[in-house]
Formats: sequence, structure tokens, C-alpha cells
Amino acid sequence: MIEVKQLKKSFGKLQVLKEVNCSFGQGGIVGILGPNASGKTTLIKSILGMVIPDAGEVYFGGKPVARSFDYKKQIGYMPQIGRYPDNMKIGELFKMMKDLRNVHDNLDTDLISAYGLDAMYDKAMRTLSGGTRQKVSAALACLFNPKVLILDEPTAGLDPLAAEILKDKIHAEKAKGKLILITSHILTEVDELADDIMYLFEGNIKFHKPLSALKAEAGEQKLGKALTKILTQNV
Repeated sequence: MIEVKQLKKSFGKLQVLKEVNCSFGQGGIVGILGPNASGKTTLIKSILGMVIPDAGEVYFGGKPVARSFDYKKQIGYMPQIGRYPDNMKIGELFKMMKDLRNVHDNLDTDLISAYGLDAMYDKAMRTLSGGTRQKVSAALACLFNPKVLILDEPTAGLDPLAAEILKDKIHAEKAKGKLILITSHILTEVDELADDIMYLFEGNIKFHKPLSALKAEAGEQKLGKALTKILTQNV
């Protein structure tokens, strides 16, 4: 469904992505891991068209995404930090997004209901806690029933109950055959959710393999221990 070929991106003298090649098929959850400044966010934003690569190409459904916008309708994106107009109310934000998409039917309002956001439609965005902003971002990502979900640190700032609700939703979306890409520093969360693991380091992909294969290779049952053993061996 998504293919990345020979992707390069630099910011000034800092080369963030170095000829990255990867592909993500339809269905399943991929955990995209790596230390800070490894290129995770730049890769995601290149797929979303928010960053223009210096070289290489991103394909969605076999078609290049450069200078294309229609493919974005098939992606739901949850940023690590959602930034919204301070004076806009929650209800106005959802209405604006539906008007911009010109889509008002067959919406996925599961998270709106589960998080009780419909009861807070009159609250201005500036008054919301970080956790409630995350709930709004999660609900917006799912609202239009996209084929692909890209979630950047999705449970950051969420209380334990809200995090469990979101993880249940992610599992439900996977069951529908959707592709879900997740970045997270919470390895127990990725261990619980992911089918495959892609690990970036200094702009390169060190490995991209099934979680079960990664654990078998390391002889460990937990993702954190498996990563530690494999990365230490490769130093």
C-alpha cells in the first residue's frame, strides 16, 4: 500500500534520512522505533506530504504522492502534539473538518462517544488539558474511516483508561484490515500492539521484521529485552 524508495532528506548539514527504502502492505500494525533524531517523524511527514524529500519517492497504492493530494483522504493522522485554533470550540473543530472534507455521512464517531467529547463541544480548545487535546486528535484521525492510520506517540499524555480505550480502538481498526503505523517510546505499548517492528537509527533502517521473528532471534519474550540484546550485539 505504501512504498518508500531511496528517500533522502537533509535539514541544513544534518542528513536526517539516508536513502531509506521500505514498504508497508495493507493491514497490520507496524511499530516505527528509534532514538530521538533517528528520522522517524521525518519519514512519517514525508509519507504525509508535510515534508518534501531531497531525493527519492513515496508511493501510495502504486502511485507517487508528489504533487498529489487525493491520497491524503485515505490517511488519518494523529500528531504527537495537536495544534488547533485557541478560540475554536471542540464542536466547531469537528464541523470545520467535516466541511473541509465535504463528508458528513458514514463517520466513525466511536472515540467521540468513548471519550465523551460530544458533551464538551462548547469548550474552547485553549481551555483543554493536554490529555483532552490528545483525545480530540485521536477522534479526528479516525473520523473519516481512513484506510491508513498514522499515530505519532498516540498515548502520550493520556490517562491509563483513555490509553486503553485508544488501544482497543487500534485493535478494532486492525481487525477491519487497515494499515496502522505507530511511533512510540513506550515499548510495552508497541509490544502489545504491533505485528512488525521497523527500527531507524541515524537516518537508516537497521531492521524491519515481524515482532515474533525479532523476539525469536533474541530469545526473549519482551520487545524491550529483545531490542536491547539485538542492538547491543550490533554495536
